[in-house]
Amino acid sequence: MEERPVAKVLTPILRKDAGKKPRLKVGRGFSKAELEEVGLTFKQALKMGIPIDKRRKTKHEWNVETLRKWLEKHNEKA
Repeated sequence: MEERPVAKVLTPILRKDAGKKPRLKVGRGFSKAELEEVGLTFKQALKMGIPIDKRRKTKHEWNVETLRKWLEKHNEKA
């Protein structure tokens, strides 16, 4: 059976607006909109080992850039 590649240090950054101090935090996974922006489906992302959060609806440009850079590196290795 083919071994799935593991995404190393590929985590989304989210804005946490609750409370007195809005800040950034590490997210659970990338949103559907962020994946579609770079041309990936949920199924493709899962095969590549990219974490997905089905509940998220937001799209952050910094996460899209992170995905693009990771995909460029991933495609160079393949």
